[in-house]
Amino acid sequence: MDYSLLITRLGIQLREKRINRGLTQAQLAELAGLTRYKVIAVEKGTLSVGMIAYARVLAALDCELSVVPATMPTLEELGDLFE
Repeated sequence: MDYSLLITRLGIQLREKRINRGLTQAQLAELAGLTRYKVIAVEKGTLSVGMIAYARVLAALDCELSVVPATMPTLEELGDLFE
């Protein structure tokens, strides 16, 4: 599986968790000790974002990362890879 798709999925899941918690990106950034721009990059799955930023966001959301077998990409995800 393509690593960029995995990072994109992680960003989407973190965004959904933030929204479910009723937090803005600015509020999450403050909780995580990051800038709002870094939170945006995490949620977009920007490849240059370091693991520490993901760890800070996860901790701020009271979440942890679990390693599970990857699922096949959806047609929408495949289309996004070619944009």
